[in-house]
Parts: sequence; C-alpha cells; structure tokens
Amino acid sequence: MPSPKPASVKSDTARRRRHPRYRGDFQVAVKQLIENQYRRLEGHCRDLSESGMGIILAADVATSDVLNLTFSLPGSALTWDVRAVVRFRQGCQYGLEFLSVRDDCRRSIEDYLKSVQPVD
Repeated sequence: MPSPKPASVKSDTARRRRHPRYRGDFQVAVKQLIENQYRRLEGHCRDLSESGMGIILAADVATSDVLNLTFSLPGSALTWDVRAVVRFRQGCQYGLEFLSVRDDCRRSIEDYLKSVQPVD
C-alpha cells in the first residue's frame, strides 16, 4: 500500500491563515521605536490580507517587534497609519500582523482586496 503524500508547506501555511493573502505592490513607510528614537525605514508590500501584510525591508527587525506602518493603497489618495507586530522573517521578507486598524481603513483594505489576485 503506498504511503500518503506529505502535505506541502504552502498548503499547511494557507490552512493556518485566518484570511487569504492577495498580491500587493506599493511602498510602505516603517517606523520602529528603538530606545527613545524612531528609526525610519522604507519597505515594499508584497502581499496583503485583512489581518496583515508581507513586506520586503532592507533592515534587521526582530520577530515580535511592533512597527508603525504608513501606506496608501494603489488607486487611493488616502494614507493609512497602522500598528503591526513582526510574526515572521526570512531574509529581508517580513510577515506582519496588524494590531490596530481603524474601521474605515479595514473597509478600504477589504475593498482593495476584491480587485487583486489571491496569492494562496
């Protein structure tokens, strides 16, 4: 009897996600509080969901650090400020979970996600 195929890592990860990810392609300004000063960084969103964002960031940021993100969704004139915690890092790719999102921002993200392709 053949042994069952192991599940792929991607499908396991996708099953654990609360919300599906969608393609993102926009700049993200990042502020990190270090001691008593803010460090300003520039990131680029690769993917987005209702609960978080995957970004590329050319800086060392530790898992569990809290960051302030400022971004505008493509096609929108509105700028959003969101707090997020670093949940994952692989090289310069970071997975962030939103901590505080205003209701109007959340609705804007949900509307934007209807117009882009899913990642997983």
